[in-house]
Amino acid sequence: MPSQPKERRRSEQRNTASKNLDRMSAMQIVRLMNREDRKAAAAVGRAVPAIARAVDAIVKAIRRGGRLIYVGAGSSGRVAVLDAAECPPTFGTSPKLVRALIAGGRPAVTGAVEGAEDSVANAERDMRAKKLTRHDVVVGITASGTTPYVLSALQYARRRGAATVAITVNPNTPVARLAKILIATQVGPEVLTGSTRLKAGTAQKMVLNMLSTAAMARLGHVYENLMIDVKPSNQKVSHRILRILAEASGKSLSASERALRQSGHDMRLALVMLKLGVNVQGAKKKLMAAKGDLRKTLGE
Repeated sequence: MPSQPKERRRSEQRNTASKNLDRMSAMQIVRLMNREDRKAAAAVGRAVPAIARAVDAIVKAIRRGGRLIYVGAGSSGRVAVLDAAECPPTFGTSPKLVRALIAGGRPAVTGAVEGAEDSVANAERDMRAKKLTRHDVVVGITASGTTPYVLSALQYARRRGAATVAITVNPNTPVARLAKILIATQVGPEVLTGSTRLKAGTAQKMVLNMLSTAAMARLGHVYENLMIDVKPSNQKVSHRILRILAEASGKSLSASERALRQSGHDMRLALVMLKLGVNVQGAKKKLMAAKGDLRKTLGE
């Protein structure tokens, strides 16, 4: 694919503040990077309306039985894999609900796979393997806005009628024309020229944090600001679950532990038991009547 004009690829421009990077002291480098990193948060802030529209699209899709599918290459793909992997333990969702496709597959998570991001055919093959439907949302993540693997995946998604979202730092690039919702985080040139794992990657991580967390909160996987569906993956998390239940219910740790044990370590069930003063069967009936809506079950 031909290179984009310089003004359209700000992620490849040189940062005037870091032109003497190799002559700076450690303190000078980290101070400069810290100043530049602040631009990532500001850039994400300017994109908040588009991010909120993307969250609404994700919620709508999942309520219709669809999935959230991230697609990226290199650093962008690794950020996507991280966010998708964190959803099941954090929100208690199925591993199939939020998926991440990275160019080059599993080997690309820990190392570079030569030519992977340039493969148009592999993107379509990977998307076809996921049995994409019009109920899904596909989020393409590409700092440059020109990554062939991501562009091909978005093209395939459009043909299948799925909603499309793009996250890029270069809005005047091909990816903008393929996405229904464009999230442009214009962070400016990197401290290390072209190394988009820096500010661009930071902005991508911030956006994905917002997309998954806001969507799961809207879908009821959060109670107040507590991880009500978190899974006990280790001893630390098991202790956290007990503290969350006590905090959410206003009951003691001992009462919370007893309710957890009686509920088969189902935190939602235990919370209903504690707040409404009912037994396991009563809590199950109330949750079922409210179709799992915790706030409705509790009358809040």
